[in-house]
Amino acid sequence: MSTTLAPEGRPPAQVPPPSSPELGHLLTVVVGVVVVAGLYLAREVLIPITLAILLSFVLAPLVGLLRRLRLPRVPAVLLSVLLALGLILLIGSIIGVQIAGLARDAPRYQSAVQEKVEAAQDTVFGRIRDFSRRLSNEAAPPAPAPAPDPRGPEGTIPATPALPGLGGGDERRPVPVEIRPGESSAVELARKIVSPVLGPLETTFIVFIVAVFVLLQQEDLRDRLIRLFGSSDLHRTTEALDDAGRRLSKYFLAQLMLNGSFGVLVAIGLFIIGVPSPIVWGILAALFRFVPYVGSILAAAMPLVLAAATEPGWSMVIWTGVLFLVTESVMGQVVEPMVYGHSTGLSPVSVIVAAIFWTWLWGPIGLILATPLTLCLVVLGRHVERLEFLDVMLGDRPALTPVENFYQRILAGDTDEALSQAETLLQDRSLTSYYDEVALKGLRLAANDAERGVLPPGRLERIRNAVNGLVNDLSDVPDGDPPPKPQKAEPEAMPAGRTADEKAVPSQPAPDIVLPPRAERAGNWGSETSVLCLAGRGPLDEAASAMLSQLLAKHGLGARVVPHEASSREQVGRLETAGVAMVCVSYLDISGSPAHLRYLLRRLRQHLPGVPLLVGLWPEGDAVLTDASLAKAVGADYYTSSLHAAVMACLKAAVSGAQSPGAAQAAMEKADRKPLPG
Repeated sequence: MSTTLAPEGRPPAQVPPPSSPELGHLLTVVVGVVVVAGLYLAREVLIPITLAILLSFVLAPLVGLLRRLRLPRVPAVLLSVLLALGLILLIGSIIGVQIAGLARDAPRYQSAVQEKVEAAQDTVFGRIRDFSRRLSNEAAPPAPAPAPDPRGPEGTIPATPALPGLGGGDERRPVPVEIRPGESSAVELARKIVSPVLGPLETTFIVFIVAVFVLLQQEDLRDRLIRLFGSSDLHRTTEALDDAGRRLSKYFLAQLMLNGSFGVLVAIGLFIIGVPSPIVWGILAALFRFVPYVGSILAAAMPLVLAAATEPGWSMVIWTGVLFLVTESVMGQVVEPMVYGHSTGLSPVSVIVAAIFWTWLWGPIGLILATPLTLCLVVLGRHVERLEFLDVMLGDRPALTPVENFYQRILAGDTDEALSQAETLLQDRSLTSYYDEVALKGLRLAANDAERGVLPPGRLERIRNAVNGLVNDLSDVPDGDPPPKPQKAEPEAMPAGRTADEKAVPSQPAPDIVLPPRAERAGNWGSETSVLCLAGRGPLDEAASAMLSQLLAKHGLGARVVPHEASSREQVGRLETAGVAMVCVSYLDISGSPAHLRYLLRRLRQHLPGVPLLVGLWPEGDAVLTDASLAKAVGADYYTSSLHAAVMACLKAAVSGAQSPGAAQAAMEKADRKPLPG
């Protein structure tokens, strides 16, 4: 077991060695491997079932609409499935007719594309050769000599020499031989035609049959899932399943409508441009767009090739490319954020990884189903505590809370990243709220690690420098409430204990007491250093005192920061006390007996008689100062657990002109009974 010396002569902290992997973690890995293997080996069965379940999500709103129109469940389900089947057959028929028309002209399109490609190659490579000759100052190559005429001097073709062992004349030429297959029977011909179609028809039949039973047994399947996964907490499990089904249905319907609109726009645009068979390319564009990121590129490939084969020039190709580029940009950057919100709940990296993973498992069908399946996993991870890792790995919400992000960034000494996060959070909260809810709680994490001995002195110094740099960078930020913003929809429910969304950090208003001018303030409250911010004995308490000093200065109170060493028994006599009207002692951690704090306050009272003393323990939650008897035993005038309360206490004391401890406490109680402005 390793030991690390704690700062300021504390006993060495015992740091336990890393533990070995637990059996539960190993079993989780084994289960994951078995699940992936099962998905791969049983893909022939799972693909139709998965398609049927996703189809049921799409058809569920239609079934609900028909039920609200007083139609019984069975007819409503059958009618919805028949409508979906009819739509699929209609789309398939249109694609088949259009493809058959294109197949007749395929040789002509192929030769046209080949000629255009060869012309482009000659042009490009010719210019490259000319450019390279200019660089090397070479002369143009001489024209090639004419090929010799294969005919003889008299214009006749010379006779073919006789082959050995053969006679002259026509017998010297080889006789061509052609092998023809025998006549195919009717059964073989039928097998060749039906076999490629039989597989998709079988899959379609299974999909629709399973979808019918899923829609008919929707409540029963839900009850079975509740019994299987969450019978101990019916309320939470029911809410999770209802929320997951509602969100998935809305997402699938919205995606279907958006991709269908994309296909309609593409078909209309290709018709105006003049590309043959625009309907089939519009349908394929809508289908390909279910493939994330690369779907639109795949959908544009064939229309571009066909446009190049239709027109001798390049204008049709350019207009086709512009059509896909503009349509995809408008749909992806304007329409989708309005329909989905800012995101679909998936991180971009997870979408790419999921597309690769599901394509490896299930082929092209897996590529199309990658986004819906990944979204199902994310929704499941947001409601099932044991599967929360799916939301962390695949979701788009931050994996760390703002407090953890702050600590991680100052732990790395990256002040710029911490400042960037602060600017984001300060858009909808005051500076006091940011310090209380994020910065001080992050420093508390650092203080706990320092207490455990896992932070070496060099790392502690880096943290102090990063925090001081952050506080200095925020010196120009006013401590005021931001303007109100329009109300937005409530965020999605998160598992208990998680607040990873940076906007989910609670915000409190900034102190709003207005002080009179310095000349009109009583006693030392008008001085430039009326508040003495004394740091506790912890390694990061001075950073908390710097935050308090900055906030007091923003509200018109002069303040200065004093390190803890200045209040020691040897140094307290040399402490500069001129113009001090109040002393604020800051602690991030005061574990154990608060005797040292009681002695510190006693020394301060002897050296600063009549000056109110405030003790702040940041953040709130420590039982030492919240206990009334211990608080009374320490002997301070004010006890606060947030910077907001400390600033308010100082402002109220400055307004009342409190000087002695008794007068300060009375002024505090009197100010508490008065309503604050605003």
